[in-house]
Amino acid sequence: MKEMKEMEKINDRELHEECGVFGIYGVPDAASLTYYGLHALQHRGQEGAGIVAVGDDGRLRRIKGCGLVTEVFDESKLATLGGRMAIGHVRYTTTGGGGIENVQPFLFRHNTGDFALAHNGNIVNSDLLREYLENKGSLFQSTSDSEILAHLIKKETRYHDRPRIYSIIDALNMLEGAFAFLIMTANRIYACRDKYGLRPLSIGRLGGGWVVSSETCAFDVLGAEFVRDVEPGEIVTIDHQGIRSRDYSMYKRHEMCAMEYIYFARPDSDIEGCNVHAYRKESGRLLYRQAPVDADIVVGVPDSSLSAAMGYAEASGLPYEMGLIKNKYIGRTFIQPSQELREKGVRMKLSAVRTIVRGKRVVLVDDSIVRGTTSRRIVAMLREAGATEVHVRIASPPMTNPCFYGVDTSTYEELISARKDREGVREEIGADSLEFLAPEALLEAGCRSELCMACFTGRYPTALYSAKEAANKDNK
Repeated sequence: MKEMKEMEKINDRELHEECGVFGIYGVPDAASLTYYGLHALQHRGQEGAGIVAVGDDGRLRRIKGCGLVTEVFDESKLATLGGRMAIGHVRYTTTGGGGIENVQPFLFRHNTGDFALAHNGNIVNSDLLREYLENKGSLFQSTSDSEILAHLIKKETRYHDRPRIYSIIDALNMLEGAFAFLIMTANRIYACRDKYGLRPLSIGRLGGGWVVSSETCAFDVLGAEFVRDVEPGEIVTIDHQGIRSRDYSMYKRHEMCAMEYIYFARPDSDIEGCNVHAYRKESGRLLYRQAPVDADIVVGVPDSSLSAAMGYAEASGLPYEMGLIKNKYIGRTFIQPSQELREKGVRMKLSAVRTIVRGKRVVLVDDSIVRGTTSRRIVAMLREAGATEVHVRIASPPMTNPCFYGVDTSTYEELISARKDREGVREEIGADSLEFLAPEALLEAGCRSELCMACFTGRYPTALYSAKEAANKDNK
């Protein structure tokens, strides 16, 4: 089993995002539109998907399953989810692991009213809160940290008659970490974002209704118009009165996860007023300014590195070439039992264009190096295709610290730059030279004064509770 897991890591991309959330209010066939919204967010999670819709009778109904959005839903299933309000979720396993019980949205039945919940992010004090809630009698249906919010909302029994938003405010103020929550009742949707602004969440207008999404690229699919971002520490209520805002915390930062810009988000999304493609292209320009090299062509690693490669080529005056091609039709986890077949699996997913790279000094631009496995294979692939030199340029700083906010790098041992210096990493991946982008350039590329760069700098914006101790323990 351990070997199988290792094969998955080798044959899959090196980083995974945590999840994507999508909600819609006041639009006919809300569940069907949510399907298209989730499809646009599929890059944020491929392990499971779900939709909860509120029917015209006021009842909440759910369909969820493991796999891609197109595998979980079909027309007959969506037809059972009528109504003008729905929330959806695509999942990549973070805290709690996989399994159908952890696929969201979660649906809770309660005598004060049923509600559904979808979450993007990671709660760093989840173990403490789970123990607290279990000691007060809560029984958990999943191992996901997302379920904790639902129990916190319902833990207080003295105020059954007060509006639900007060219970939500109390619950959110007990959470520490990164989150974008959608909470849906029979009458409204609450959109909530953590006070540090670590995870994106945007609001759009669609006809007479509203749309909420982890990324704005989902608005374009539906023809929705972007209105604004949910602010850090804010709860936006969406119902028949329109949208209303309430702050649950006065402590507000804009420490958006830098990896949203660098790797996770789609290039056609705008995050806090900055287009992702434009950000990546500018980071490529800054990377050339910082680390020029004598070469013949610039090649980007598909897909998230292509924008940075364009920027590097533009700044350097070198031609940008499609030296690597990604096969978009390969399976999500191509696993084979032997080393020889695994190598063939990698080549099926990514291949070098021999006639383009043969005899050339290549600048290979990638967005990040995590474990180093993928970089080593790509460098070797370019050399086998005839490249005379391969100079690797990374459009982010060395990743030296684990992430505790939902990205799947939770131990130091997983990170090659935590174990080796730059020269050691260069030798490991087999490059002629290796340079990384400086942390301050990440701020400059987006004209920002704040970003969460904890995985690069070790400066975490939140308290970590037992998370960092666990990472250190795993490293021993």
